Order: sequence, then C-alpha cells, then structure tokens
Amino acid sequence: MQLVGYEPSGRGSALVLATEEGLERRPLEPGADLSYTLGSRRCAGTIDDGDHVACDRPSAPYCEYHTSTWVCARCTGTCLKDEMDCYEEHAVYLAAFGPDTFKVGVTKSRRLETRLREQGADRAAHVHTVSNGRIARELEAEIAEWLVDRVRTPAKVASLASTVDADAWADVLAEFDVIDRFTLEYGLDLESRPVPETIASGTVRGVKGRLLVLENGGTTYAVDMRDLVGYELETGGASRNLQSSLGSFG
Repeated sequence: MQLVGYEPSGRGSALVLATEEGLERRPLEPGADLSYTLGSRRCAGTIDDGDHVACDRPSAPYCEYHTSTWVCARCTGTCLKDEMDCYEEHAVYLAAFGPDTFKVGVTKSRRLETRLREQGADRAAHVHTVSNGRIARELEAEIAEWLVDRVRTPAKVASLASTVDADAWADVLAEFDVIDRFTLEYGLDLESRPVPETIASGTVRGVKGRLLVLENGGTTYAVDMRDLVGYELETGGASRNLQSSLGSFG
C-alpha cells in the first residue's frame, strides 16, 4: 500500500492510504499505535472522485503531472484566474507560533478556526472581515510587509514545546482592532522539543497542523506528514536507526 495523503489537525487528523481494496483513512487518535516501515517512494498520483489514480513516476511526493498549485495562495489582490470567483466573505487573521513567530493569513470566514488548526497555530486573532478574497489578499500583502505570510516546518517543530511570548504577541495585536481572539490546544503536553524524523512507527501523541508527534523507543519524534506522502508502507516498525533524544538515555 502507498501513503497518498494526509488530513491535518482541524480536519480529523489521518493518513490516507491506497490499498488493493481502495482508499483507506487511518485516524491518528492519541494513543493509537502505528507500525509501518517506509519502503520506496514515488509520485502519490491523484485522488479523483474518491478513487486513487496511481502514478509510477519517481518524483515525490508528486511528479510534474500531478503537482497542483493553488493560485489563490499566490494572489496579492490581482486575480491570477481567468475570472475572479472568491466573492464569499473572507477573514484576515494573525497566527502565533511559540515562542515568537507571527504570520498573517486569509481564509473564508466560515473556515477561520478550522484553518488555524490546519496550520497548527497556538494563538490567533481575527483582525479584518471583508466581502471578498481580493480585498483580503490586498490587506494581507500590506501586513506581510512587516509580518511573515508563511511559517516553515522547522519553526513549527520548534514551537511544539514552546509557549507564545505574551508580551511580543500583545505588541503585534496593538496595531490592530481585534475582532476575535483564539487560544488553540492540541493536547500534546510536551516537556521538550521532539526530534524531527520521517517515520510511520510509534505511539501517536497527537497532531498539530501537519506535524504528527510519535513516541518511539523512549524518544518523541515530530514527523511532517507531507514528507510521508508517496512512500510504500509495509507492516512492521521502523527498521533503520533513529536519532534519539538525550532524555531517552536517562
């Protein structure tokens, strides 16, 4: 079977597997045990109307034929589509990742909290409500001149065992008329930063954004689920040596 997708926190948290019987969703509930060895990796193909269309090309996680780019993510207020279609109400938000990484983003208003959880934000603030996506992207571009508009995975891993610097967060929010505030919990309760790894074996501690936190051999690991997409999975624990945290030798 091949791992062909994932659902981050905010959307149920699961791995999506392509098996001989069809697509299978593997929930990532805390306490669940995963026991997969990573085999070869290739393009994950695509999912069309609930069915997996396989691809044998070696590029991973997707080949050039199955790589899709959401043009709205690159929009700064000038529509990149043939015709603007984002007329639904949008929210402009700020997201905080411990200890002091702050980003601006936009989403449809009805998806605001879901989007924050998909990204793994620790805290957030809703700062603008506008009538369409074009206006939202224009505001985002203005704010992105002094706040980042994306957060890389290493910074999110660093935030797993951190708390948000409340004073720095308050300084950022002081520049806005805040509509609503969010404090988001993921139930991880980590005392130290997990070790970054690419594995699919261990006991699930939880999921924060697209980071899967696993306990394996006395060490806690942070796995970017996107790095798992495309791998063939075999039943059985990780067969290679893994980097261990210092705490595992105590």
